[in-house]
Amino acid sequence: MTQNYLDVSQDSQLTHLDAQGEAHMVDVSSKEPSKRQAVAACQVRMSSATFEAIQAGNAPKGDVLGTARLAGIMAAKQTAQLIPLCHPLPLHKVEVHLSPDPQLPGYQIRGSVATKAETGVEMEALTAVSVAALTLYDMAKALEKSIQIESIRLLSKTGGKSGDYRSPEDVG
Repeated sequence: MTQNYLDVSQDSQLTHLDAQGEAHMVDVSSKEPSKRQAVAACQVRMSSATFEAIQAGNAPKGDVLGTARLAGIMAAKQTAQLIPLCHPLPLHKVEVHLSPDPQLPGYQIRGSVATKAETGVEMEALTAVSVAALTLYDMAKALEKSIQIESIRLLSKTGGKSGDYRSPEDVG
């Protein structure tokens, strides 16, 4: 089953709150590990001059795209330390791609994370693209301070009790 909407019924319970309304980590110890994958994306918009400098490899701090890609991968592996109540997960695959988009101008960032675990990797994929975008900004801020990070979103996820999800914009 693929969902494209938020389904909140009156019977649903907020799983990260206990009976007293206090936040706690969800107990997933009774769940069987299963294959889980998530894909997230964002875009980074900048001036044409900044885009051209990065594309030409002329940024003052060096390899902007390679550093941003590596930062995204490393961030996915640290998600449980960054986001409260996230479970630490064994990540089996993390990919981060930064694609030039002259129409923005800027870059489309796409991150994919896979595991075999008791809970999903949506937050890891979202963290990967967010930190890749922040690192791109950091590496290029000497060229331009007005770079914009836009539209951080989940494109798809597979596995788990809630089933599969695919955003209408996920065409890749």
